[in-house]
This record gives sequence, structure tokens and C-alpha cells, in this order.
Amino acid sequence: MKKSFKLLSLSLVLVLILASLVGCGGQTPEETTTEEPTQGQTGQDGPEITLVYAEVNPLDTIVGQTGTVFKEKVEELSGGKIKIDIMASGVLGSENDVLDTMLGGGGTIDISRISAFALTSYGGEKSKLLSIPFTFVNREHFWNFATSDLAPEFLLEPHENGSGVRGLFYGEEGFRHFFTVDEVNTMEDLRGMKLRVSNDPVMNGMVRGIGADPTVVSFGELYSALQTGVVDGAEQPIANYKSNAFHEVAPNMILNGHTLGAIQVVITDEAWDKLTAEQQDILMEAGRYASAFNREISEEAENKVLDELKAEGINIVEVNDITPWQEAVKDVVAAETTNNAELYQRLVDMQ
Repeated sequence: MKKSFKLLSLSLVLVLILASLVGCGGQTPEETTTEEPTQGQTGQDGPEITLVYAEVNPLDTIVGQTGTVFKEKVEELSGGKIKIDIMASGVLGSENDVLDTMLGGGGTIDISRISAFALTSYGGEKSKLLSIPFTFVNREHFWNFATSDLAPEFLLEPHENGSGVRGLFYGEEGFRHFFTVDEVNTMEDLRGMKLRVSNDPVMNGMVRGIGADPTVVSFGELYSALQTGVVDGAEQPIANYKSNAFHEVAPNMILNGHTLGAIQVVITDEAWDKLTAEQQDILMEAGRYASAFNREISEEAENKVLDELKAEGINIVEVNDITPWQEAVKDVVAAETTNNAELYQRLVDMQ
């Protein structure tokens, strides 16, 4: 009798447990799943990923702010699962140092903001066209290109030629101008000066065209090179000129606007291929957002810095006629566009 009672009690307990599981939407042991999240999941469900982003300029520059907005948008869209670690102020080296590291593999740098012309030494024939002197007559001309169907073709060039990186989006940091230790008032005053350039054929040719001596110096060493007389001047966009304190040692700037500082943010193919399709979409959407932000703030930010420089007593020289400058560099323009003459003409016609 006692044995029958125990069996009945045990049966009742099992029935109550099963009923509780069903009522709460639970699963029986046979129905329980231990599947891992699928490879395609991102956002709240995806794995955490950190991508290292190199920026040669400080975060308060136009390009530094653009990188910060890109970071914030990526982290927002991914629910914090994709993190962007921005290493600014050149702590990871110059643009060429960074590109060498990225193309060399190893995954220590995943993303970088670079000047478009920096890809010239890595087979970027299309990107080189963006740095040809006096190509873009104004910012609107550049953005006509950057938002056109032609822009993705340029962005994907380094990937398609096997360099190992691909562009995510475009931006700009303002027109580039020459600045010097000694006072200058005209193009003729630059003749014979040692002007710092990156190791780029367009910039080298342009400096020779105006009668100066192109001198290759790493960006991280430029301040001391100006201070010690290794070089007499250099060229940069206005915001970068001030943020890197170059005005302290070279307090003269001539606003010749020889090149619009077209920039792009690139990612290594190695890092890109590790992302799921949805994660890749997040980076592209954040890139479009950051590009629009860049377009919105660039001119206003540049004008604000220019006013600050004038207030500090920096010698700012306006250039009312760029015709002599254009004439001086016409040979380098012809030489560096010959192989892509039709494509270059399409850029010119976008104004």
C-alpha cells in the first residue's frame, strides 16, 4: 500500500513539472537547443569586434571629427558590438607608415583615414587624379564627384589591383596651401625654398613647377624640420596647419589652394573579409553618415580656424589670381594625367 502511494505521488510531481514547463513556454530536455549564433548575425546578436583606426592628425581637426562620428555611428548601429579604436595624432606613424603596415598584413591596423593621393605609390592611378593641381574649382565640384557613380570605382581601385585595402567613403579637409618660415607674398617668393612633400610624384612635380625644391620629410618630423631649417616650408589644409601647431614655427601662409584635400577612409581586405555581410553594411552606412557630416562641417570649421590664425597675427596672404600658378604646373598636370586622360576629363567636367 505504501509502495503504491509513493508511485502515485511521484507521478503527480512529474505531471506538475511538465505542466509548469508548458505553461511558461519552456522546453523539455529533448527540445532544448544549444545552437551558437549564426555567422550572419550582427548588431545586438553578433560577436564583439574591435577595429583599430589610424589617424595622423589630432581629433579636433576636420578629419579627426569625421573619424569620431564614423566610430560613434558604427557603434550605435551595431549596438556596441563593433567598436572602433581611434589612434590619433600619428601615434601609429605617417600615412605611408600606416599604409605599409596595413598592406603588410598582420591585422595591427584595420582602418585608416588617408589622403587620396597617398595611394599613388601603391598603384592608385585613379586616386592620383584627385590630387592633380587645380582640378577642383571649389568644394561643390569635389562633392559632385564624391556623390557620383564614379566614386565607388575609385574607392575599390586598390582592392581590385590587389593592394589589399578598399575605400569605404570620401571626405575632404579643405584646400591645401603653402606655409613658410620666412614671409612670402607671391609665388616667386617660394623659388629656391626647400618645401616638404610626401613621397608622391604629383606633389614633387608641382613644387618643382613653381621653382622650389621638393624635400621628403615624414609628417611626424615636420615640426622639428621647420624649426631647425631642414625645410623652409610645407603645404597643408588650414585646419591641420593649426592643429599640428605648424604656425608656431612657420607663421606665413599663402592661400593658393593648389589641391583640394580629398580624403578617404580605407579598410584592409583582411579585416573586411572577417566581417559578415550585415557588419559590412553597418560600416558602409556609417561611412555615408560620416561623409555627409564631413561635407556639412568642413568649410565652416576651416573658416573658423582661419579667423583664429588671423587674430593670432599669422601672416595670411590672399591669392586673387591663380593663373600664374596654373601655368607653372601645367606640365606636371599633363604628365600625370596622360594615362587616364578621358577619366580625368570626366572629373574636370563635373564642376
